[in-house]
Amino acid sequence: MSTALVDYCRSELEALRSARTFKKERVLEGPTGARVRVDGRDVLMLTSNNYLGFANHPRIVEAARKALGRWGNGLGSVRFICGTQELHKELERTISAFFGTEDTILYMSCWNANEGLFQPLLSEEDAILTDGLNHASIIDGIRLCKAKRFVLPHGDLAASEKALQEAQACRRRLYMTDGVFSMEGEVGPIPQLVELCARYDATLVVDDSHATGVLGATGRGSAEELGAMGKVPVFTSTLGKAMGSAAGGFTTGPGPLVELLRQRSRTTLFSNALPPAVTASSLEAFRMLMEDPSPVRKLRENARYFRERMAAEGFDIPKGVHPIVPVIVGDTARALAMSAALFEKGVYVSGFGFPVVPQGHARLRCQISAVHSTADLDEAVDAFRAVGKEFGAI
Repeated sequence: MSTALVDYCRSELEALRSARTFKKERVLEGPTGARVRVDGRDVLMLTSNNYLGFANHPRIVEAARKALGRWGNGLGSVRFICGTQELHKELERTISAFFGTEDTILYMSCWNANEGLFQPLLSEEDAILTDGLNHASIIDGIRLCKAKRFVLPHGDLAASEKALQEAQACRRRLYMTDGVFSMEGEVGPIPQLVELCARYDATLVVDDSHATGVLGATGRGSAEELGAMGKVPVFTSTLGKAMGSAAGGFTTGPGPLVELLRQRSRTTLFSNALPPAVTASSLEAFRMLMEDPSPVRKLRENARYFRERMAAEGFDIPKGVHPIVPVIVGDTARALAMSAALFEKGVYVSGFGFPVVPQGHARLRCQISAVHSTADLDEAVDAFRAVGKEFGAI
């Protein structure tokens, strides 16, 4: 290996350590839940996408175990060769029924779903419009596409309309947005985008990774939350957050669009099929949610309670309803130092700074779960109060 490259890596790591922005990777010593054992300590978990508590639910674990016995560990192949099982088709049908769409295609992750979405659908004659704060997977997927790009100021509907007007000269138009922006816990303006896309003949696609199983009365996501269910034609989302916290992602929408992705989307054509255990456990998660959406209500109540208590303590908490609760603390070094101090007090929460979030807006991103008790949340607030005073955050 080139010594110049190794030397570069060393110097960059040293710079991160000097700036106190080096992030330590912590090791979990068991399954995730309201509490976890991490680096030899039992701590309260506030940094997981396990929103519904499904990651270690007995029904989901049992579904995975049974699938291993019946279907094996994997197929050693991509879907279009010999990697499709009836289990995959059943999950795709279930997701379509959940979203009210015609068809669904599975991927190994939502990153793969987003990365494989644009290139089969758009070319130089077309336009892609994207919110400036969209997830990195959307950004990378768009880079693989030759369509004309319109990167829009975050949440700016006037700029969106102006871009849609300009894009009228293009053959086809696709507008891509996150349903929930993960660093903010902010729900996107879905009804307004539905109206704009209808007015200017554009296809709206919503990445609902942090909304599926989380928002709406029955967990059907950002569109249900905002009264736009049935009006968004295409969703991408994940199986790896609220729906069991395993791997997997999907695109769901009109039948012809999904079938074309099966034929041409490189991230499914050249990637192995989703493992049977993951497929079965994800299927069970959708069944559980459709049977009983009460965990969504519990999650919402927990998020409301935690937000109100933290705001009452004087922390800078953006308004919202999502269980992602950002605690804005300023600079990156402070966010990471507070994260370490909270860990010592038994609360595991991650700090984020530039370039993940804008300069000066570093934060601790708390993520609340339906399996947290009120006592858990009170314990977290008590720890935040002590650490917040120590670091001058309140």
